[in-house]
Amino acid sequence: MGRVSKELDVEGRPASLDAEFGGSETRLELERKLLRKLDIRMSILILIYILTIVDRNNVSVARIKGFEADLHLEGQQFNTVLGIFYVGKILMQIPSNLFLNYIGRPSIYLPTCMVLWGALSCLTGTTQSFMGALLTRFFLGFVEAIFIPGALFLLSKWYKRSELGLRTALLSCGLVISNSFGSLMASGILSGMQGKLGHAAWRWLFYIEGALTMLVVVIAIFVLPDFPENSHDFLSPEEIQLAKLRMQEDVGVNEEIERKDSRFPGLYEALGDWHVYWLALALTSLMISLSFNAFFPTLTKTLGYSPTITLLLCAPPWGFAAIVAFAVSWHSDKTGERTFHIVIPLFIGIIGFVIAISTMRLAARYVALYVPYSTIPFGRHSIVFSFLMAQSYAGFICFVTWSSNTFARSPSKCAVALAFTNAFSQLGNTAGSYMWQKSWGPTYIRSYAICISTNGLCIVMCLIFRQVLAKQNKHLEERESSEAMPRGYRYLL
Repeated sequence: MGRVSKELDVEGRPASLDAEFGGSETRLELERKLLRKLDIRMSILILIYILTIVDRNNVSVARIKGFEADLHLEGQQFNTVLGIFYVGKILMQIPSNLFLNYIGRPSIYLPTCMVLWGALSCLTGTTQSFMGALLTRFFLGFVEAIFIPGALFLLSKWYKRSELGLRTALLSCGLVISNSFGSLMASGILSGMQGKLGHAAWRWLFYIEGALTMLVVVIAIFVLPDFPENSHDFLSPEEIQLAKLRMQEDVGVNEEIERKDSRFPGLYEALGDWHVYWLALALTSLMISLSFNAFFPTLTKTLGYSPTITLLLCAPPWGFAAIVAFAVSWHSDKTGERTFHIVIPLFIGIIGFVIAISTMRLAARYVALYVPYSTIPFGRHSIVFSFLMAQSYAGFICFVTWSSNTFARSPSKCAVALAFTNAFSQLGNTAGSYMWQKSWGPTYIRSYAICISTNGLCIVMCLIFRQVLAKQNKHLEERESSEAMPRGYRYLL
């Protein structure tokens, strides 16, 4: 027994585990084939995420083309329409992930909810009053709540922790890509659909984007995988067994047994773990500082251009943001380090906020470093946002990955923990909906000051959490040494 357990393959695993796959080299080739299949199928999550964000943010885009005026919104009513979306998300995320873990069929559950949120997006285009917009936005948030925690949970069921960062980055890059893609698509709709069939252009925006979401459902049903224990239509028996073994090796839990025995104990286990609340509070703080996302078209409009040009100007910074976020996440996976891949981008983001407070003008040549429209006299918002968006969102993506890694040992606990942290963080989005009031413009000094404070709080909490996890890793190592146990699970720092 001792001799077999000490024989390791090239990946540092006990060689006996590779025997059923024909040896370590055969296993590596089979593992590469498995990952290729998974990556192809999981890629549709990026498209779904893009459509999710497009449907979420189209109300901000519609604002610059008459949404607020046509519905006779006054005072803080537009901000309330934005904020009520996140109330719906808060209520649904934990029950949704518990249900997903119970049924184990994301290939059916996620597309079904997509149909509902696409229909609700279309219905937003028919509203005639503040109350109508409020109700459609609330239920849109309620249904969309299933996607982010559900997608992260699905990824965590298939990929090892060393592979999860890059995949989470690719998924989360859908967020920044959607802002670029959504702006370009919206500019075409708003400029070409005004008055068609007697409808305002902003109504067509909801109709077309909602219908596009429902169209993708047809593809998603046949492409999305379920969990390893019940995905048998596109994998060979050897690949299924390898998929299960990979996760057991990575986190030390037999997921089939754990899933049978813990439908609801995962809820109590997660809610009894202070790590969950700590990360939820840190993410909430971070989400407040990212609240400029929902108001980006409004802030860009202060430059004085037409709605079409305004939306076109929104696109380039988000494209740059996607590139930076991907690079940072890739490096985080390669090095196995999380904390400083969060802290450093957020600190650079703080520098961007400070610049925004300090000056109203920056040289056009500085703009050329980030966007290709250097001949246009950009204001400070476009310059600073093109810089801080890339950094802040890179930190956000690494933070989401870190959360998944921290709770990876128990699938049911991971499902609840991811849902809870995401749900709780929506309080940050709700508060952020009231941070960029017209009366605070055009300088928005108070808004930027809040962003600096919340970014700073998130940085401090991440550094403290790193020290706590390091001590826990040391305790695990000492226990293994004293009891002559093989090296087991370690928290990623």
